[in-house]
Amino acid sequence: MVKLTLGIVLASAIQCIDGFAATNLPQSRSFSSSTLNTALPAAASDQFALLFDCDGVIIETEELHRLAYNAAFKEFELFIGNEPVEWSVAYYDILQNTVGGGKNKMFYHFRNTTGVFPASGKKPAPTTPQEEQDLVDRLQARKTELYKELIAEKAEARPGVLELMDQALADENVRVGVCSASTKAAVTKVLDVTLGEDRRKKLDVTILGDDVSKLKPDPLIYITAAERLNIDPARCVVIEDSVVGLKAAKGAGMKCIITYTTSTENEDFYGLGCDAKVPDLGSRGVNLDMIFGPMKEDLSSDILIDVRDA
Repeated sequence: MVKLTLGIVLASAIQCIDGFAATNLPQSRSFSSSTLNTALPAAASDQFALLFDCDGVIIETEELHRLAYNAAFKEFELFIGNEPVEWSVAYYDILQNTVGGGKNKMFYHFRNTTGVFPASGKKPAPTTPQEEQDLVDRLQARKTELYKELIAEKAEARPGVLELMDQALADENVRVGVCSASTKAAVTKVLDVTLGEDRRKKLDVTILGDDVSKLKPDPLIYITAAERLNIDPARCVVIEDSVVGLKAAKGAGMKCIITYTTSTENEDFYGLGCDAKVPDLGSRGVNLDMIFGPMKEDLSSDILIDVRDA
């Protein structure tokens, strides 16, 4: 379990990027940059944090990601031998539960699954690591644009997410954040469409795949969130949807609620340490007190006792 030193000075780590409130002071949801020029106090004993993954949690986007990847592969005319590169629903389910981050998924596919990189149109397959990186970078950039177009057409928050987030944002003892392995461009679009710009700007921390050197299942993204919020990981609860995210949350020493999807519902989440799982937040009426009420008495208490899956 990761243990963080409380009371560390975090001013140098605080930043606001393109409208994202990277970190705010624990006692206020003020967003003036003039308030961020002093060191944060020691973590308050009554502070908690609720951290949301994005894809699959705030919005069920995995199928949109798959469609965007396949559209990019088609545009780039990717072939291995005589077969076009295309990810099936079943295969993408495996990828999303194995590898975090889009570029990592492509590297995994070409290096582990196929064992060879594809030709692109009339261009031969890359033969050096730099050429492989260049191809993946260009594919990811185009995929992100295609994904943003799909999001604008089809994005809708999963049941109960906005209600729970609004409860947390209204509670001065709960910090709220989004931690996603997706790129900044992709997540910004998702959050603006599903949360709305005003709600997004109220988030206390937003950490994306561009902001950390290691992606889920590595716990770094959640460790970083706890550091920036200056909150003990034991007082943080993560909402995830996949094995990759669960491993990241538990590796950071946090509780984790799984809101599973059709592509992750058969995973052994309890066997991997999740604290509660539900099909979605709305159907079980998950509220803030169900999560943090027991933890106020004892941080080791079970959560969502009456509504979680057995």
